[in-house]
Amino acid sequence: MSQEFVLTQLGHPSPLPASPDEAVIDTVPNPHPGLLYLIRFTCPEFTSLCPVTGQPDFAHFVIDYAPEAAIVESKSLKLYLGSFRNHRAFHEDCTLLIARRLVDALEPRWLRIAGYWYPRGGIPIDVFFQTGAPPEGLWLPDPGVAAYRGRG
Repeated sequence: MSQEFVLTQLGHPSPLPASPDEAVIDTVPNPHPGLLYLIRFTCPEFTSLCPVTGQPDFAHFVIDYAPEAAIVESKSLKLYLGSFRNHRAFHEDCTLLIARRLVDALEPRWLRIAGYWYPRGGIPIDVFFQTGAPPEGLWLPDPGVAAYRGRG
C-alpha cells in the first residue's frame, strides 16, 4: 500500500467502472491510528451476473474491518462494488475477490466479509471470509442479516 493518499473519485465526476479490474479503491489516512475500532459497510443491493447463464445474481454484503494506517474512501468502495454489475462470476469468486482486493488496498488489522446471496435454483449461498481471529477487545456487532427464510 502506498503511503501517498490521493483521492481520484471523491469530488470528481466518476462513472461506474466497466469491471472490477478497472475500479480504483481510494484510501485515506486513518484519523485514529493505533486505536482499535470497527468500520462496517453494508451493501444490501449488490449485483453480479451468473457466469453460465448471464442472469443477474443479488447479494447483501456486510464488510467489517479494523483499520491500521488507512481507511477506505466510501465513494470508491461504492463504485468498486457497482463495477460487479456486469461481471460474470460465481458467488464464491465475487465475495473473495472483494475481500482480497480490500485486504490488499487497506492492509487492515483485521477484516471479514459476509456475502448473503439470494437463492438461485432455490438454494441461497452464503460466503464468509476473514483474515484471522478478531483482535482481542474488538466489539463485533451482529451482522444484522437473518438466516435465509425469505430474506428481505
